[in-house]
Amino acid sequence: MSIDTISTSTGSVTGQPVPEGRTHWSGTADDAELAHWDAVATEVAAKLAVDVLERDRANLDPTTELDLLRESGLVNLLDPAEFGGGGGHWESAFRVVRILSRVDASIGQLLAYHYINAGNIGFTADPATQAEWHRKTVQGRWIWGDSVNPTDPDLSLTQDGDAFRLNGLKRFSTGASAGDVILVNAVVRGGDHDGTIFQFVLDHDRAGITYLGDWDALGQRLSASGSVRFEDVLVEQTDILGTVGDEPFSSLVTPGIQLAFGNLYLGIAEGALAQGTELVRARKNAWFLSHAETYRDDPFVQRVVGEFVSSIAAVEALADRTNARFDRIIERGADVTAEDRGAIAIEIAKLKVVSTELGIEVANRIFEVTGSSSAKASVGLDLFWRNVRTHSLHDPVDYKKLEVGANHLNGELQPISLYT
Repeated sequence: MSIDTISTSTGSVTGQPVPEGRTHWSGTADDAELAHWDAVATEVAAKLAVDVLERDRANLDPTTELDLLRESGLVNLLDPAEFGGGGGHWESAFRVVRILSRVDASIGQLLAYHYINAGNIGFTADPATQAEWHRKTVQGRWIWGDSVNPTDPDLSLTQDGDAFRLNGLKRFSTGASAGDVILVNAVVRGGDHDGTIFQFVLDHDRAGITYLGDWDALGQRLSASGSVRFEDVLVEQTDILGTVGDEPFSSLVTPGIQLAFGNLYLGIAEGALAQGTELVRARKNAWFLSHAETYRDDPFVQRVVGEFVSSIAAVEALADRTNARFDRIIERGADVTAEDRGAIAIEIAKLKVVSTELGIEVANRIFEVTGSSSAKASVGLDLFWRNVRTHSLHDPVDYKKLEVGANHLNGELQPISLYT
């Protein structure tokens, strides 16, 4: 099926500015759309699987992998069809992240961040400029990295005539070194806009940007998440998307990335189980104390696998429900209330809790049924655990448990931030 034949209910813009208060996203994904993007993602995942271990060990920026995402059309899934994009929905995008993460969670992470970063065209940009941003993104097949990590001191912008100069250092800048453009948040120091946080987009090779190449983590090694230094980088008015605040609709970007994480961890669990299942089925004989003839027939092995299959099915159901609910909130645009935003954030936090624990448990305990030979470096079963253990430290899952508990007991919501 080609992209042109997909039947969707998207209400994307038609080359004209999006009316104030509306968003180009509307409706939800139908079965044909979901099936199409699932198939595209499955094909890409199969290609990534061929040399995933070699690429992980090489620990290089994933330029070839990103070309694969461009060529498949996945990078433009969420862009309006009127500009040549896929015209798809967030549910489709989150499922794609999950499918890729079954094989290569680094690339799943990169694509997840790209979707959220480029999604700021709809969340943050002036409606009058959105069409042009979409055109440039689709025509250039841009992959959007970012440099917005809130745990570092804010980058600073200083006035320079009608433009600004950007200075500072940001760690954990996922996709910045490998992508085409970088989404940046920075606070203005002095002048008429003192204290305002602008969100803007810089091309990869803008003068004054240095990629430090210092990402050296246990897992997610190809996520291009190193530090970036900005030294007197020129930021033009035309680079600016908008301002960052706590308005309910635009701040849905944070629950959005948390929902992507939930799908990523679920994908890792599914991938670990899939490879583990192959290894168990290939094992000969059984443990000498077992009454079974093969490991696959051993009741202890079946019990562990049964736990995993059942838990994955439950988390998958929650993820699918939450992915679809996110689209229904998104289509409301400026009509989204603080209560709406809080309700979907709690649903996503629930998924974050159970998917984190599922991913870590399956990736860890799968070795119990695959045996000592599966610990060989050449097997690569450790990749799933290294990836989920690394990325699940992005923000403490215990605080997500507190969010859910405080809401259930007292109706409380956490303050809006880049983590909640």
